[in-house]
Amino acid sequence: MNKQNKGSSVGLIPLGLFLLMFLGTAAVTGDFYKMPVLVAFFVVSGVALSMNKNRSFTENVELFAKGAGHVDIMIMVIIFLLAGAFANVAREMGGVDSVVNFGLSIVPPSLLIPGIFLICCFISLSMGTSMGTIVAIAPIAIGIADKTAITYPLALGAVLSGAMFGDNLSMISDTTIAAVRTQGVDMKDKFKFNFLLVLPAAIVTAIIFGIMTSGTTLALEGDYEYNFIKILPYLTVLIGALIGFNVMLVLAVGVGFAGILGIIGGSFDIFGLLQAIQEGMNGMMDLAMIAIVVGGLVELIKDAGGIDWLLHKINSRIRTKKGAEFGIAALTSVADIATANNTIAIVIAGPLAKDIADEYEIDPRRTASLLDIWGSVWQGLIPWGGQLLAAAGLAGISPFMIVPYSIYPMLMAVMAIIGTLTGFPAFATRAKRVVE
Repeated sequence: MNKQNKGSSVGLIPLGLFLLMFLGTAAVTGDFYKMPVLVAFFVVSGVALSMNKNRSFTENVELFAKGAGHVDIMIMVIIFLLAGAFANVAREMGGVDSVVNFGLSIVPPSLLIPGIFLICCFISLSMGTSMGTIVAIAPIAIGIADKTAITYPLALGAVLSGAMFGDNLSMISDTTIAAVRTQGVDMKDKFKFNFLLVLPAAIVTAIIFGIMTSGTTLALEGDYEYNFIKILPYLTVLIGALIGFNVMLVLAVGVGFAGILGIIGGSFDIFGLLQAIQEGMNGMMDLAMIAIVVGGLVELIKDAGGIDWLLHKINSRIRTKKGAEFGIAALTSVADIATANNTIAIVIAGPLAKDIADEYEIDPRRTASLLDIWGSVWQGLIPWGGQLLAAAGLAGISPFMIVPYSIYPMLMAVMAIIGTLTGFPAFATRAKRVVE
């Protein structure tokens, strides 16, 4: 291990203050979303700006701006905006309905819950949003539960599990974007590595849901019509990203393709398309601003010695590469449990994970996968997370009731631990960091 600056724990005061504000507000109000995340980060950034007495306030602001405007942060922001634009344009032209109905049309009646899980896997992988998947499919799962002996928690557990599959893997998921950008790795390389690691978890999840609902059947009423042409923009983005095209170019092409189909199909005119693009970007604006502010805050914390201190503490307890991977998992887990947002957790833990990975020569594909997997694991298990709250809210039940049926997130954690202990999946060469 290289000699490392021990830093200063004082540098972590802003981060501690953030956790105190966020968790303290949640404890008092019982609502983890009562404290606006962006406002909280602005407040603690103000504290961080006043910490370094060796520089003037203006110089500290310039340092903050340097971190906020880092090339990785800016590219991440652009990708967030393009992803939001694509998701909304595709939705407005009827893509979501076609994707959902296509999935339902191929589900055997005897495999309803495993089928719902697989449909959600496909939809979340295509759309890149776990929340969108839950909102689209949860009402269908609830309807199935109403007509069978299947309970709401079990049905919604299948929805949540499938939603987290794509949240972790999709090329246009904000968590994937954050993970690959913070680690400087190709999107397709991270996908291949991540997919090999979680595929067994998905297969076993489908089998478990099949066993749990064995013998339950239901003849779904209605004609689930779909237009395969409207599914093509999602396939274009997925295939283009897998081939290795620049993700910004892929998303831009996806927006254009979906827009053309929408205009031809009469879903909107040219001005409606522009409005849909704007609304999609607006939906990602908070996340983009959080990424910018966190980038500036991390730069101030790093300058104050907080990052070095934390790395020193972690490194002092790490003796092996496996220990380093478990350290990255712990960082991501703590950040997600505290913030209830896996994208923000990855943005926070990403720079630290990159330093640890460099120190112990961990493949950046593995680091990016660990960040994304552990963020998704906890996001699918914490009852105060948006995904569980949304699913429970639609059914009118407690989110705690769904947690025991969040099977896929649990198995993701198992596979991540197995992967760290065994080195699976193993590649012949270590990937080099890239800048898109």
